Amino acid sequence: MLTNPTLDQMQALGLMGMAAAWRELTEQSGTNELSRDEWLGLMLDREVTLRADKRIRNRLASAKLRFAQACIEDIDFAAARGLDRRNTMALAQGQWLTAHEGLIITGHTGTGKSWLACAFGRQAARLGHSVLYVRVPRMFEDLALARLDGSFPRLIDKLTRVQLLILDDFGTHALSDQQRFHLFEIVEERYQRKSTLITAQVPVASWHDLIADSTVADAILDRIVHNAHRITLRGESMRKQKNAPLLTAAENGEINQP
Repeated sequence: MLTNPTLDQMQALGLMGMAAAWRELTEQSGTNELSRDEWLGLMLDREVTLRADKRIRNRLASAKLRFAQACIEDIDFAAARGLDRRNTMALAQGQWLTAHEGLIITGHTGTGKSWLACAFGRQAARLGHSVLYVRVPRMFEDLALARLDGSFPRLIDKLTRVQLLILDDFGTHALSDQQRFHLFEIVEERYQRKSTLITAQVPVASWHDLIADSTVADAILDRIVHNAHRITLRGESMRKQKNAPLLTAAENGEINQP
């Protein structure tokens, strides 16, 4: 008699996990032997799990990861690119995020920097952190446009508020005066408050030249580099390695000729 009204009340309160558990318990044989505390415990466990899953889904949707399915469990440690399993799994525990430290991933194109960054982004979302992925060239374009249409403060706030900001493809070109200013504003607001993950093809030693202005470069790099863990990926492009078996030796020779 009370089953349907109880379900209606749970659903009206948004307790979908408890409602689902209630249905299953009432339909299963032998559940009458459970105590009221056991029933309540099972229902609460389902509700907690459902809400945790929903929060993760929402964080991942807001993150806009380039590789949405990338995850720590799928990292290929067998590929010859110098990726250390112990160090990577230690970073996956997330202490660097709670300490508001950074992570820098460098390596040649095709070595998996962006995918690995997205895997760390997904892991951060699992650990309860808000995440946002942006490509640096696109970010600078958006910031320039935001200055024209009046949305600059809102966009800067979005970039500085998120708990993990992933800046992918840094250093594809030397920075202009305006881009240097934008980057400094972001790293200054985030320094020792939030975590930033940066990927780049060029090594960190070359970043000073890319930023160009010596004074601003010192200020930016002081806030990025000295508080960051580093992963350096080596070797040839993983895309090339995967595609190589599809080509004959003669075809590969033709491609590699200057």
